Order: sequence, then structure tokens, then C-alpha cells
Amino acid sequence: MTLTSVEICTGAGGQALGLEQAGFDHEALVELEHPACETLRLNRPSWNVLEQDLLTWSGADYKGVDLLAGGVPCPPFSKAGKQLGAEDERNLFPKAIELVDEMRPKAVMFENVRGLLDAVFDMYRLDVEGQLNKMGYTGAWRLMNASDYGVSQLRPRVVFVGIQKQLSDHFHWPTPSEVKPPSVGEALEDLMAANGWEGAEAWARGASTIAPTLVGGSKKHGGPDLGPTRAKAAWAMLGVNGKTLAEEAPEPGFEGMPRLTVRMAARIQGFPDDWEISGRKTAAYRQVGNAFPPPVAAAVGESIKAALTARRLHAVA
Repeated sequence: MTLTSVEICTGAGGQALGLEQAGFDHEALVELEHPACETLRLNRPSWNVLEQDLLTWSGADYKGVDLLAGGVPCPPFSKAGKQLGAEDERNLFPKAIELVDEMRPKAVMFENVRGLLDAVFDMYRLDVEGQLNKMGYTGAWRLMNASDYGVSQLRPRVVFVGIQKQLSDHFHWPTPSEVKPPSVGEALEDLMAANGWEGAEAWARGASTIAPTLVGGSKKHGGPDLGPTRAKAAWAMLGVNGKTLAEEAPEPGFEGMPRLTVRMAARIQGFPDDWEISGRKTAAYRQVGNAFPPPVAAAVGESIKAALTARRLHAVA
């Protein structure tokens, strides 16, 4: 049973892809950054990708859609920043709530960084819940680790799901998988060996745990590297040089710690190998590093779909 959705702040399409896998048909995807829009168009030419500033966009044409989803910008709540929250000019939660009021979807799904659950934002979260409650939605926040859904990194993310009150009793958060995710070595050995590097197998044995959280950086800060000093140190423990990214896998005779390519990072993020990332290395890695892992989005999407279709199934019965 296909349901309709609109996605905002779509980025490289991690959430959009996961929701597609869960059975949602995207009617519109709104994204400001050109490289990310090119990635979406490259992989899904049929998608209605709207390259524009969300603050100037109206959702009036999509009133009554089944799901409004999006990854509103995380810097206002990130521990890597100043955590200005509502005072940060990049905070798009007010616009997202305005769109909920305009479109009145049956369900809402927003994801953000773990820092949004910090005590300093308690009142902010309550305010978001309260505004949506007045519109007829029952909502809750949940901290979800990507590694619980087959992704080879911990990547904790905060997910908010709001469901129209008459359907909310049918919503249940997804259950983590009982299968352990692959280690970095298990996930990337074939890519590390792609150019004939003889050390790939030995490297893979040493990279025996899941990855630290990938860090994509912002447009103003961060380049094609694997994050701040602490993150680079964690990658070094896995035998990965996190100071830069590589254009290609190691060649025969390579010695030392290999670097990740954008494709390797995308696999660690949970993207399938046929999902192409548009743009040069810095722009491409930023898209990957800031993405919501598709397997996590798919798991939440399945739970939302179950809630939205429960009444229809009961009506048919």
C-alpha cells in the first residue's frame, strides 16, 4: 500500500530513500544546496526535486499528504556548535511547524542531532510538542542508534514522530535488529581491495568494530576529513587516516593507514552502492556525512506506515 510524502531539507536523500523503501511515494522534495539536488536527480529522475530556500516555500499544493518528513538543520542543537537553539538563525523548526499547519499531513517525522535531547532544550521540545498537539497530533522524541538497524556506525540521532490523534494508538517505535551490524573491516574490505591492495585483508581484520559517527561539517566549516581530533583518533584505532579522504582505494604496494573514499563513507552511512553522490570530493562527502542513514529511516517509515494503514485495513475488514 503506497502512501504519499513530502520531504524538506532532503540533503543527499538518506531519509527519502529509506522512506521510499518503506513504501512512501514522494510528491515533493525541497532542498537548497545544488550538489544535493543533483544527487537526488541523478538517482531518482522521476522525483519532484524543488531546489529552493525552505523559508520561501509553501506547501499549500500538498495539503492532506500522508507524511511530512525532513532533517531540519542540526547546528542549532549540535554539541560541536554553540547550541543556540531557537536563537540560531539556522533553526528551521518554526518553518517546519508552519508547514504542518499549512499541509495537515497525517504524520510528521523530523530527525536531528543527539544534542536536541539535552536538558537545555527541554522547554524547546515541549513547545514543539505543544504546538503540534494543538493541531491534533500526538508526538514523541526517540534517540535511535543507527547500529541497531544494521548500519556500521553508532550514529545516535533524535527522531520526532507525530501522528494524528485518531491514529496515534497504532504507532509503535521500531524494534532494533537482533543481528549485529558489520564491522568497518567487514563492510569495507572489498572496497579497500578494489585496486589490488595486498594489505586489505589484514587491514580488515584490524578494523574489527563499528565506526565512530561520521561528521559531515557545514557549508562554512569542515572539509573532506572525518571530523574533529577525537573522531580522527577513533578512526586511527581502526587503521584509517581520517585527516583527508582519498579519491581512490589504495594501490598495490601501499603502506600505512588507508583513507576512506566517498563511496566507502556512503556505505558506512548505510547507502546502497548504486546510490551515486554528485559533486566534487568536499561537497560529496559533506552530503554523505550529514545524511540520515536509509536503514533507520526505513525502519521508522515502516512503523509510521503501519499506523496510517491500520484504520484502512480495519475499515476493509
